[in-house]
Amino acid sequence: MSNKIQAIRGMNDLLPDQSPLWQYFEGQVRALMRHYGYAEIRTPIVEQTALFKRSIGEVTDIVEKEMYTFDDRNGDSLTLRPENTASCVRAAMQHGLLHNQTQRLWYQGPMFRHERPQKGRYRQFHQVGVETFGLDGPDIDAEVILLSARLWKQLGLDQHVTLEINSLGSTEARAAYRDKLVAYFEQHHELLDEDSRRRLTSNPLRILDSKNPDMAEMLGNAPQLIDHLDPDSRKHFDGLTALLKAAGIEYVINPRLVRGLDYYSRTVFEWTTTTLGSQGTVCAGGRYDGLVEQLGGKSVPAVGFAMGIERLILMLDTLKLVPDNALTQLDAYLLPMSEATEPAALLLAERLRDALPALSLQLHCGGGSFKSRIKKADRSGARLALLIGEDELARDSVAIKFLREDREQLDIAQASLTETLNALLSGSSA
Repeated sequence: MSNKIQAIRGMNDLLPDQSPLWQYFEGQVRALMRHYGYAEIRTPIVEQTALFKRSIGEVTDIVEKEMYTFDDRNGDSLTLRPENTASCVRAAMQHGLLHNQTQRLWYQGPMFRHERPQKGRYRQFHQVGVETFGLDGPDIDAEVILLSARLWKQLGLDQHVTLEINSLGSTEARAAYRDKLVAYFEQHHELLDEDSRRRLTSNPLRILDSKNPDMAEMLGNAPQLIDHLDPDSRKHFDGLTALLKAAGIEYVINPRLVRGLDYYSRTVFEWTTTTLGSQGTVCAGGRYDGLVEQLGGKSVPAVGFAMGIERLILMLDTLKLVPDNALTQLDAYLLPMSEATEPAALLLAERLRDALPALSLQLHCGGGSFKSRIKKADRSGARLALLIGEDELARDSVAIKFLREDREQLDIAQASLTETLNALLSGSSA
């Protein structure tokens, strides 16, 4: 006998007992995006490899080490998307969404990176993100930060996250700063680890993001990009901080925050947490005004963010912040008590679904003894069991058994059942 096939390491199944928590989170996100007037976009999981090499940067860890890349039957190099900003830009350019228009878009879905799986971080992971195009002032930067802050408040996470912000300035200012930074690192070459020495010629700003404790003091004394901003970028950053202060959003300026993708410019930000142990980023973004032009279009200002769903789900679960009613999948379990009542129960289930579109109702199927049927009703997780025995069938009634409350069983005429269920499930007295 052949060995059983297992899921690929780092690519996990989402089982039925976990899906209500995800549905709760996704429902909160969807409602929030509608509240802010953002439109959903869905892009393919597979893109041309060149899209990510040109946008993310060929000397980044993602492109060098983490992408799932393969040649298709035509010999074209394709990649499972490691992030979705580049895909959104590609889609917006391809379908003419950027010509003399502004766009506020959002997405959710799976991304793929070949890295070591760990708690809350997997090879197939899921993100929610927003991307805005055609708006160049600090007001839209502030809006996307405020949108994320509102989500934390809705979820009860606002006391468990910290906002860190920085500015990368213009391309020209960053190039001048890069020269100063390289000169500083060369003076302290002996303190650089192997990875940082490799980055010294390819992407020296990423050295600032190193977590190596042996380099901490040296990095702390390095020149800071925020002290070398061009006047327009300084004005933009001051405008953003003024708006955040006016909105009551607390933040920390982190001069070493540079982000790992080459396309960022000016504003960058991260929401971090210590709830899950060592400090971790749960949401990150910033401005990428040059990316559309970099991918062959006309220059379009843009800003957005992405957040990892797995880590946020883990936070919600760890902190017990999901309401119990959000985890309840079934309202009622309709239970024919004998084979003779099964046809009537089937028809009643359909009539209830017609009358109560929001009702979550499961019909017992598969027969079984009276005892086994009751056990299945209880294991379903439903709040109520609706029982139809031969006596109820003769009286044209239904017995309502409370599975999660200590209440006496009710006997309700079928003609009044819709009204009674509506009252019970809405919290009104029946």
